[in-house]
Formats: sequence, C-alpha cells, structure tokens
Amino acid sequence: MCGIVGYIGRKKARSILIEGLKRLEYRGYDSAGVALLEGERIAITRAVGRIANLERVLADTESGATVGIAHTRWATHGRPSEANAHPHAALSGRIALVHNGIVENYRALRTYLQQHGVECTTETDTEVLAHLVGHFYNGSLEQAVRYALQEVQGTYGIAVLSADEPDRLIVARKGSPLIVGVGDGEYIVASDAAAIVEHTARVVYLSDGEIAVVGMDGFRTTTLEAVPVTKKLDDLEFTLEQIELGGHEHFMAKEIFEQPLSLANTLSGRINAREGTVHLGGIACESRTLARAKRIIFTAQGTAWHAGLVGEYLFEDVAKLPAETEFASEFRYRNPLIDDGTVIIAISQSGETADTLAAVREAKIKGALTLGVVNAVGSTIAREADAGVYLHCGPEIGVASTKAFMSQVAVLTMMAIELGRRRFLSGQDAWQLIQALDRIPEQVDRILAESDHIRSVVEKVIERENWLFLGRGYNYPIALEGALKLKEISYIHAEGMPAAEMKHGPIALINAGMPVVFIATRGQQYDKVLGNIEEVRSRGGRVIAVATEGDTEIDHLAEHVFRVPDVPEPLQPMVTVVPLQLLAYHAAVLRGCNVDKPRNLAKSVTVE
Repeated sequence: MCGIVGYIGRKKARSILIEGLKRLEYRGYDSAGVALLEGERIAITRAVGRIANLERVLADTESGATVGIAHTRWATHGRPSEANAHPHAALSGRIALVHNGIVENYRALRTYLQQHGVECTTETDTEVLAHLVGHFYNGSLEQAVRYALQEVQGTYGIAVLSADEPDRLIVARKGSPLIVGVGDGEYIVASDAAAIVEHTARVVYLSDGEIAVVGMDGFRTTTLEAVPVTKKLDDLEFTLEQIELGGHEHFMAKEIFEQPLSLANTLSGRINAREGTVHLGGIACESRTLARAKRIIFTAQGTAWHAGLVGEYLFEDVAKLPAETEFASEFRYRNPLIDDGTVIIAISQSGETADTLAAVREAKIKGALTLGVVNAVGSTIAREADAGVYLHCGPEIGVASTKAFMSQVAVLTMMAIELGRRRFLSGQDAWQLIQALDRIPEQVDRILAESDHIRSVVEKVIERENWLFLGRGYNYPIALEGALKLKEISYIHAEGMPAAEMKHGPIALINAGMPVVFIATRGQQYDKVLGNIEEVRSRGGRVIAVATEGDTEIDHLAEHVFRVPDVPEPLQPMVTVVPLQLLAYHAAVLRGCNVDKPRNLAKSVTVE
C-alpha cells in the first residue's frame, strides 16, 4: 500500500514525481504530497484525495527543483487529512521524510521526543519518525537516519531529504519495498517499478535492513550497521506500454482480455506439449526434496489464497500428496506444526504481501523448505524463499487480481504435474494433461468473446444486493473467487461456498429473485450440482450457470448460462473463472463504481 517516489538529477523534479505517483495510484491511497528542494528550503505541498487535487494546489506555482520526494498515503494512524498526509517535516522544515509501513513503537518514541522538547502535531507514526531523524541530526543525514532506524520497531520504506545536504537522498527499507532506478545522470527511487520504468529499465532492489545514499554522482549501499553492501543492477521485466491502458476503458478489462497472452507467457518454455513434459527451472534445484515431501502447505491471502485452494486439489489429485491451504495471517501466529518433509508454497502477486512474507519467515525458522510463486521479479518473497517460480504474466495494475490469479493456477498446475510425474502419475496421463494445458490460452480467448452476452445477463440482475456463488471440487475455490471479485469492485454483497454447504444454513438466505451463480461444468460431481440447482429453483432463486459447451441438460434448469470449453477437470478453474471475472467487471461498470481503484482497497497489502 502507499507509494513513494524520489528524484535527484538534472531535470525538473516536480513533473517526474507527480507522474510517478500517478503510476502508483493503483496501489490505493487517500492523500498525496510532495517535498521539493527549492534553493535553500524545502517546499512541502499536500492534499487529501486524488493526485489531481495535489496538482490543482501546485498549478499556480513554478518549481525549478531537481531534487524531491513524493508520497501517496493510505491511512493507518490518523484519518485522511492534509495534516496527516506525507511528507512530514522536522527541524523547522529543514528535513522532509516519506514513509511506507508502520512504526509499532511510535507511542514510546513520541514520549521520548516530548521528553527532549519535541512536540508532534499530527496523529501519524510517520511524523514521529521524521522528528526522530531530526533529533539525531548533527550534520550527517545518513547518520541521523541510521540512528533513528535503530530505535524503530516495525516496518518501513523511507526516503529523506535535507535542505542542508541538497546533493543527496537517503533511502532505507525493512519490510516495505524500495527500488533505486539508475538513469543517465539521474536516479529515481520508488516503492514500485511502475514509477521508474518510464525513465530507466536498470534498477537496484534494496533488501531489508539496507540504507542507500543516492546522489548526482552515484549511490552506495550499507547495512543499518554501516557495513558496505555491493548491489547488482537488474533489468526490469516489463515496459511502459505494458502499464498503459492500451485502448481499454479500465486496467481490469485490459488484464482480463490479456489473459490468453499472459497465460501463454506463463507456460512458455515450461511445458513441452509434444513430449508431454514440464520443466520449472526455478525449483529444479529442489526437485529431489520435493519428490520426497510428505505434506504441502499453501499460504497466501485474498485471491492468492483461492489459487492455493486450487493447488490443494491439484496436488492431492494429480501428485497424490497431502496438501492444505492456510491464511498467511493465521499461519504466522498460531505456532504451526512443521514436520520433517513439509514444504511451504507461498503465493503472492507482488511478492511483498506482509502476512505471506511473515509466514515464509516463520516456516524457514521451523526448518521447512519454502517455495515462492510470485509475479514481481526481485520482490522480497522471491529473494527470501529457498526457490520458486515466477508467473511472468506481466504487470497487473487493477486492484482486483485477474491475470495473476490465472497464472498462479497455471504455475501450481505445472508444479502438480511435474511432482506427480516423479511420484505416481503415468506418462500417458501427464501427456494428456499437458496437451490440454497447452490449449487453455486459446480456449480462454473463446470465452472472452462472450463478454457482451455476460454483460446483458448482468443488466437483468444488477439491482440485487445479495448473491451466492456455489461450486464443488475444483470449482469450489472458483466460487469463492467469483464472490470476491463481485464484492470488491461492485460493492455487492456476495458469498462463495461449496454447493453442498448451502443446505447447512445459507439456504435460508434464498428468496425470490436472488441471483445464485453455479459453476456447473461436467465432472465427477455434476449430478450433485444439478440437485443443488433444483433446491435453489424451488425457492425462487435466479440461477446463473457456468456450464460446459454442448451441455443441453443445464438449459432446463438455469435461467442464464455462460459456456466454457470442455477441459479435464483439474484444468477447469482456468476456464470457469473467466466468466466470473467478466460478470464482476460488468457489474461494477453498470453500477458506476471505480473499477480499478475500489474503495478502501490497495493492490499490495504491505502492512498488517
């Protein structure tokens, strides 16, 4: 959550900082601000609401500053207000600081500052951190930041500038991502590569506990204890065009319709359909350990947790390996039992999800092999897990995850097939699954062609405020995912559950006209799902079914039907989720919601 952008170079900083903040809008925020080094003083401007509000405040001023920092805030300590917005100042405005994360001991630090004659005027933990840097400042900003951070408990990604040291920015991280973009005579600091890619593709990823001093003549990195660290330059894996709308009305629509290509990229070079083989280079070094594994635990949050549930079915069905799926936020606090032979698979689009990262660290302490399934190259989970697989689905800007979920499921499918082949899966069965997997991108493209039909159905039921999503087996997690998509972007109350669970209480909710979405594709439990549909129909519910192409029996039971290609049951989640993504998207548009920036949500949850 939140966003940091910093610039030092020869160009005017203000426009670069503002454009960088706009690139980070998808992360979620409620206020924004900028600090510019104007001659011998720091000029700070802040505004509540969208970045456009900040631009209006700045419109009547000129700036020749070539150094500055900027921030989008998502409130944790203190309500959204201009006073609580970042940057925060210290030493009578001679120091400015922006911060992502949470300072857990800020109350104790506030008391300490008060005892030394420093009064805080806002409700935020960040102001405390700014004043702490000011308190320790004695001619060296780097040293002041180092001293201050040694007193901090919690997480942070910070950028700091001082009017007394105009030739440098100080940045540091612990638990909140920061990247240094290396340009031609300029440096751009950001919490997300999307703010950098317009200017340079060469970046350095800071690790936890590192401080970087960034100046016009270069940068150097040390640990918090001042031990020098040698960093390598990496190349960003995406281009500016990939984070532009490209003719679509919303990023979510763009990413839904990109799925045939993004899925093909995920599979590319990893499956050989002709030979029926899978090769995942990122976990090849752990293949023998995986083959001997006794239990798999998937850990994630939100949509990634739903992908983990699909993985649970895949690993038990295809690889014949016991598996379970844990919310990372619960796993990290309940002293989980990790036996010898347990493998933890952490799933996160950003690779920075705070709870999931903490779960990885807890698992490593207990001696488990940890694998990451992430999209963001160079992210913290990617670096800290023992091994892993990148999604390679391209940047995902929309808050509601679509193509990343698809690629997460694809990666888990490949992992299950590869592991299954080393255990009990026959070569013929593996070949058939891989042949079918290779066809999924083209089949997803066919489903997307039904977007207008799905919209027409949504128009008929959009006034209803309560929905159910029901599925069995592999499609139970897809029912959860469909419900999540609908509620997070259209604000319609929706619940997903196993279809059989409906009779154990939730059936009391069904009344005349209530939309009930069934994932009713052909499979082992198809007849059971039809029985559940009859139960809903008898109580007046309006049945919307996701069904297999060629299935005419469903037409007599469902009021509306979305068709998907006939694929092997373990691969069904990758086709059945697509109509539900489109359903949620069209519902949000029809209700006039902000599809890409739903209220109260952030793309990457990097704090608890």
